[in-house]
Amino acid sequence: MLQQAEKQLNDYFGYSSFRKGQEEIIESVLKGNDTLAIMPTGGGKSICYQIPALLMDGITIVISPLISLMKDQVDALTSVGIPSTYINSSLSVSELNERISEVKDGVYKILYIAPERIETQSFRTLLLSMNVSIIAVDEAHCISQWGHDFRPSYRSIKKMISDFVEKPVVIALTATATKEVTTDICQLLNVSSSNTYVTGFARDNLTFNVIKGENKRDYITKYIKANRDHAGIIYAATRKEVDDLSQFLKKSGVKVGKYHAGLAEQERADQQDQFLFDQLNVMVATNAFGMGINKSNVRYVIHHNLPKNIEAYYQEAGRAGRDGEKSECTILFAGQDIQLQKFLIEQTTLSDEKKVHEYQKLQQMVDLCHTEKCIQTYIVEYFGESTPSSDCGKCMNCRDTRSKIDVTNEALMVFSCVKRMDERFGKTLVAQVLKGSKNKRISQFGFGKLSTYGLMKSKTEKQIVDFIDFLIAEGYLALTNSQFPVLVLSNKARTVIVEKQQVFKKEQVTIESIEANDELFEMLKQVRRELASNLGVPPYIIFSDSSLKDMSSKCPTTEEDFLEVKGVAKTKLERYGDDFIAAICKYMKIERKTPIKHENIIDTQTVESDTSASHFTSYQLYRDGQTIKEICKERGLSEITVQNHLIRAVSEGNPIDWSQIVTNEQETIIVEKVFELGTEMLKPLKEALPDDIDYFQIKAMVCKLKLETSYK
Repeated sequence: MLQQAEKQLNDYFGYSSFRKGQEEIIESVLKGNDTLAIMPTGGGKSICYQIPALLMDGITIVISPLISLMKDQVDALTSVGIPSTYINSSLSVSELNERISEVKDGVYKILYIAPERIETQSFRTLLLSMNVSIIAVDEAHCISQWGHDFRPSYRSIKKMISDFVEKPVVIALTATATKEVTTDICQLLNVSSSNTYVTGFARDNLTFNVIKGENKRDYITKYIKANRDHAGIIYAATRKEVDDLSQFLKKSGVKVGKYHAGLAEQERADQQDQFLFDQLNVMVATNAFGMGINKSNVRYVIHHNLPKNIEAYYQEAGRAGRDGEKSECTILFAGQDIQLQKFLIEQTTLSDEKKVHEYQKLQQMVDLCHTEKCIQTYIVEYFGESTPSSDCGKCMNCRDTRSKIDVTNEALMVFSCVKRMDERFGKTLVAQVLKGSKNKRISQFGFGKLSTYGLMKSKTEKQIVDFIDFLIAEGYLALTNSQFPVLVLSNKARTVIVEKQQVFKKEQVTIESIEANDELFEMLKQVRRELASNLGVPPYIIFSDSSLKDMSSKCPTTEEDFLEVKGVAKTKLERYGDDFIAAICKYMKIERKTPIKHENIIDTQTVESDTSASHFTSYQLYRDGQTIKEICKERGLSEITVQNHLIRAVSEGNPIDWSQIVTNEQETIIVEKVFELGTEMLKPLKEALPDDIDYFQIKAMVCKLKLETSYK
């Protein structure tokens, strides 16, 4: 039978051999065994029932939770010549009647239905009258009340199967099932553990990152810009977040769609189709979008908000890289997202027991965001798989080369505080006690008298909370499973207290999410080489290699983005930004925005001013009689920024009264030094001039020289 299966695989799908796990699962089904297949997204679950469907008499019924998935699968099967169809609520009455008639006539080998369909008595009667060889339960975790996407209609499957005179073979399939959920599926569908196949939860082609402390919109904008030719999904927790973020990205020039349950059905379908056909590169969506998406070339998935649990996260992240190519999955973590997820749990109609379970799973998701071990390893261990022989080597934590620092003393301070508060309070209040806060609750409970009060007053409350989150993630502290969880000491903490074991934590660094491009890096080195040659200085004076690598990673195309590059401050932006940004824009094949006008002696070009630009606004206020300090106050800008605005406006040909900036005597001294030193660096000029002459005055006179002489 396996030889026949391989022939069907080659004839219909064009593959000469099965992927990992497929052969064993197909063999089990062909032998008539009820089977559970737990395979990662993109692992080829569908083949495990499609091939047996071709080899067995009768029809295969596939129970699937989303309409979009049915259509996708049927389109794919039809394209390779396998007669299949679906019956769901998207059909008109006439279409429904026609398909039911065709099903009765044996036209199809595979029929997709929603679980709710089998709760209709007339349809159950139809199924029981047919020659059904296989019942495939897709997304089988939906049958378990402990699964992350429980669908009550899935519970009708067991009764429907038992009503068949000649029972079909059952195959249940899922990508995300904990041991608890796996046990539930096996019990409900009468699947033996010996016929349960787990091919591994690891997704070797995915890189997992958790980004903390970033402005989410800034991060997403930069990420999309650096990956503008790739398709990606951005998940948000609420409809409002989806609407706001998609609108923001649209205004930023991104070809973006949106998807959530609040949109009209036709609009959702249109948006999804545009994404599937590569007319949109980015889809912003709630978790309503994804399970039915078979798009293979999604290169990245970003979670704008914390997912509700690890099962949901892994399934949503699994939309990336279904084709096996390298892809990235990133969580943008913010503490307030935890409260949002708790609010969403409270809005459900779940029982108190189920809510406690959801709080526990949410905490495990939070722990994932704080762990310092390999993220892929953390995930597969969560699903009960034994730890792989080596870490993934790709995730943010595996790539981290930071040294570890001893934080045992700080940990002991936290442990002592938790203990002295009788393990009855949450992390916020513990952090406030350690900070030495004077709020009413601390006074009310008398915590100001504790020996641990103010022990960590040099840190911010947020830093203390983040440190507590680290201790939770590493198992030193635990949180009770409730809406308002309480901190308690674990046995691991007691080994630190009693056995004097040390606690180590990696130093905090900025995490880079996008891999630097070697080709761009070489182009930037050439730009640096030419600038260095013109100025007569070593290349590293312009930028270090690490700055260029950071630049090729972040691909800045505006002044604001360029300032985010490691080693770039305002002066280097003014001197070199134009050249490097031009190279990046050329490499990325995008239209260049208004070039930066350098505000130092390297730039000699003057252009017409953009009267709507920020620098011209500052210039106009100055011309109207306001002082620089008054402009700073009115516009909320720093003094250096306003000074640079004025220099830029003047370099563009706008007049200014130089005597308001320097005296005649100061002007003479500055000009003499410029010609004497023959330098194009501001710092040597500043060091050679009297202390009462500042950088603004130097730059002003250099600008004047550019305009009035042939000095370059």
